[in-house]
Formats: sequence, C-alpha cells, structure tokens
Amino acid sequence: MVLGLVAVMSANLIETVYISLIGTEQLAALGFTFPIVMLLQSLTMGLSVGASSVVARRVGAARMDQAKIIISHSLLITVLLITVLIVLVQPNLHYIFRLLGADGHVQSLAVGYMEIWFLGLPFFAVAMVGSSLMRALGDVATPGYLMTLGAGLQIVLGPIFIFGFGDFSGLGLAGAAMAFVLARIIGFFFYGYCLYRDRILIFSIDGLLDSTKEIFHVGLPAIAGNLIGPATMTFVTRLVAEYGSAVVAGFSLAARIETMLAMVIWALSMSVAPFVGQNWGAGNRERVRRAVFLGHVFALGWGAFAYAVLYILSPSVIALATDDELVAQAARTYLLIVPLGIGLMGVTANAWNSFNALGHPMPPLVMSAVQMLCLTLPLALLGNSLFGFAGIFIGGLVSQLFVALAAFTWLQRTIKNEPMGSKSPLQKDQLAEAQ
Repeated sequence: MVLGLVAVMSANLIETVYISLIGTEQLAALGFTFPIVMLLQSLTMGLSVGASSVVARRVGAARMDQAKIIISHSLLITVLLITVLIVLVQPNLHYIFRLLGADGHVQSLAVGYMEIWFLGLPFFAVAMVGSSLMRALGDVATPGYLMTLGAGLQIVLGPIFIFGFGDFSGLGLAGAAMAFVLARIIGFFFYGYCLYRDRILIFSIDGLLDSTKEIFHVGLPAIAGNLIGPATMTFVTRLVAEYGSAVVAGFSLAARIETMLAMVIWALSMSVAPFVGQNWGAGNRERVRRAVFLGHVFALGWGAFAYAVLYILSPSVIALATDDELVAQAARTYLLIVPLGIGLMGVTANAWNSFNALGHPMPPLVMSAVQMLCLTLPLALLGNSLFGFAGIFIGGLVSQLFVALAAFTWLQRTIKNEPMGSKSPLQKDQLAEAQ
C-alpha cells in the first residue's frame, strides 16, 4: 500500500511541478480544485470502507461466497453513486469556485480542469473501491502494483498533454486533467482483468438490497465522516484565499509535498482495517489489540521522522517547484507547522479505520464532526485573527492533538469491552425480523 499510495501522490506532486512551470495562475487554479477532488475521492473512499468492512468480516468467518456477492454489488453501487455525484456537481462548478474565492481567469481555469477530470472519476472510483475489496480478501500486493501502474501512466502522459509533443502544442492545465483521465481508464481495465482472473465477481443482482443496506450501515457514516475532512479543507482554502492567489498556490504545493510522506500513514491505516476486520470476524481479540497498538507506535515514529525530513529537504524541493517568492514563502510556512501533526493524524486514522472494520461507524463520524465544528473551525479562525496565515494551521494542529487522544482512548475501551460475538445494529434488526 505504501508503494501504491506514494506512487499516486508522486503523480500528483509531479503534476503540480508541471503546472508550476506554466504559471502562478494555473497553479492557484489547481489549488482551488484540491478540496473538490478530495471531497469526491472521500465519498468513494467512504463507500469502499463500508464494503471492505463487510467483506473482511465475511472472510474472517469463512463465508467466501457471500463476500464475492457483496464485492460485485459494491462495484455496481459505486458506478451509480459516482454518476449521481457528477450530475449534481458539474453544473455548479462556477458557483462552487466562486464560494472558494476563485475569480476571473483562475476560476475559468479551475472549471475547465474539473470538467475534464470528471470524465475519469468513474474509472478511478471503481479502481479505488476494487483496491479496498482486494485487500479485504487478503490480496495486498495487486492493488499496490495497479495503483503504481496508474500513477506511472499519469506521470508519463502529463508532459505530453500539458506541454505538447511534435506538432501538438499542448493543453496546459486542461492537459493535466486529460492525462489523469487516460491513465485511469487504462488502469480500470487492468483492475477488471484481475477481478475476472481471480474469479472474485459474481454477476447477480439477487440480494442487492440486502447488500446495499449492510454496506451503507458502515458506508454512510464513513462517507459523512470523510466529507468532513474536505469540508474543513474547503473552509481553510477560503481563509487562505484572502491572502491572494500566490498564497493559495503555495498552500497547494506544500500540501502535496506533505502528503508524499503522510501517504505512509494512510497506507498503514488502510492495511490495519482488513486485518482488524478479518481477525475480529475470526474471534482473535488479542491479535486485534496488538495490531492497533503497533499501528499507533509506528504512526508516531513515522510522524517524527517525516517532520525531520521535511524540515531539512522542503526548502530545496520548494525551490525546484517554483521561483515565485510569495508562493515559496507560503509553502515554507505550511511545512513548518502542519507536518507536526502527521503522527497524530496516523493515530486517528488507525482508530477510525479500526472502528469501521469492527462494524462501528458512528465513533469516527462523531469525532469527525466534533473536530470540525468544535475544534478546527473556531481554532483556525482564532489563529488567523491572532497570527495571520500561519495561525490557520496552528489551530488545525491543536485540533488534531485533542482528536487523536480521544480516538485512541475510545478505541482501546471498545476493543477491551466489546463482546466478540456482538452484531451490528443492522444484523440485530435482521435477526429480529427473522424471529
């Protein structure tokens, strides 16, 4: 998972470098698209969390046929959900970017990028959900290789569509979106081949309603929880936009640099989830407890290492990406503050993914809502008024500390006290109906 996710973020970072060579307005436009891209990807991720939670527990309980049926239904639900999202969001792009603070040419550039990017979203979404389902079955290698393949294609195709080749003059920022679309379409067919090769899919809609209920029992709260992160990012982007397009560009660049190292934390938490789900389904409480503990230890250790690396190397990386001093200064400020929370973010992600794997989606949703409404938003506003641009990120860092402590404590109590044979609320309702 580290291999696959780092490859994906490398593609995003290299895309940012490509766009920075075109101009500051294009880089700012890419920055304004970041919250929307995160929002749509988070929706897909929430659905994949619900599906993989159900599948992993089925695998742990040795009910493979049921797992395969749920996998097939999950992919169908993904296509339907993404289609609805595109229909709802695409006509309102100008309004959305206006709310974020983009105007004039920057707004037009951002809209043009997203209109093309949407064409690749269904293929990307199916691949993302497919990756989670493969991991839930225990195949952790294939998703990483396929993610790396898609990212590699995006890196290779990017310069061709952005800058041109031969008689083709290039499409600029829109070319970056086109590279994403083609890379994801090609990657989609590789995912389809692997699913067919391993005989994972069962083409039947029998029981689709039951599968949908069970997937969304975890998936809907996970989607809601995942939406809170992009909503917070949208709010932060709006605050940052008050300082001008150059600062938004620096914020966008720094966020992609930080994410390169944060990907290790996300890969860890995504790997913890199927492990926890399978072992909980098999009744191995001590293995679950030990896995979560080791995940937290690694997250904190990696967070300290990542901050040291960024502190030393980020000035050189920023200098390679941009020669605009305002952009560079904003990026440096971000990378001095925000990466301090990488380890805390890892503890929180481990806890939230473990809750979902156990079939308890409400604790992550509650903590996400509290984090945004009661901590991040008021603290970012307070920091902005006291310390300016840097204060926005100081507020977010303090928020992460409190949420990490709460997530750690709540999960430890759940693992200790939850009966191994307990059922989810949905399963209890189904049992009552049957009786």
